[in-house]
Amino acid sequence: MDALCPRLLVDDFAACARFYEEALHALLGIRPARLLPEAGYASWDLAGETLLSLFGRSALAEAVGTAGLPDRSGRDTAMLVLRVDDVDAAHERLVGIGASSVAGPRDRPEWGPGLRTAHLRDPAGNLLELQSY
Repeated sequence: MDALCPRLLVDDFAACARFYEEALHALLGIRPARLLPEAGYASWDLAGETLLSLFGRSALAEAVGTAGLPDRSGRDTAMLVLRVDDVDAAHERLVGIGASSVAGPRDRPEWGPGLRTAHLRDPAGNLLELQSY
């Protein structure tokens, strides 16, 4: 199980998914493990771990409350995703050590069956996603 993976937040999901599909196949011989155009999500695994995932930036901006900000002025372009056993407990723990909560724990069946997430910012303002499924 992957404990940490990079996720790029992209404006043009279709173009980026095509690019990484071709690039990662050419460079590493891998194909997408998950490709969900309707959800704006794709991921590539290597040796049983998520190597990279893409997510539509607008969809995530809606989820974390930054959709009303002008493009590129406040919307995130990347985040760290940490898979945890208990999103609620991990969220509470990170807030307790200095993270700020952006979007509290909630189920996200539209993103994947059994998926639960929370979004926070580290002290430098970097976006983090906690997830379990």
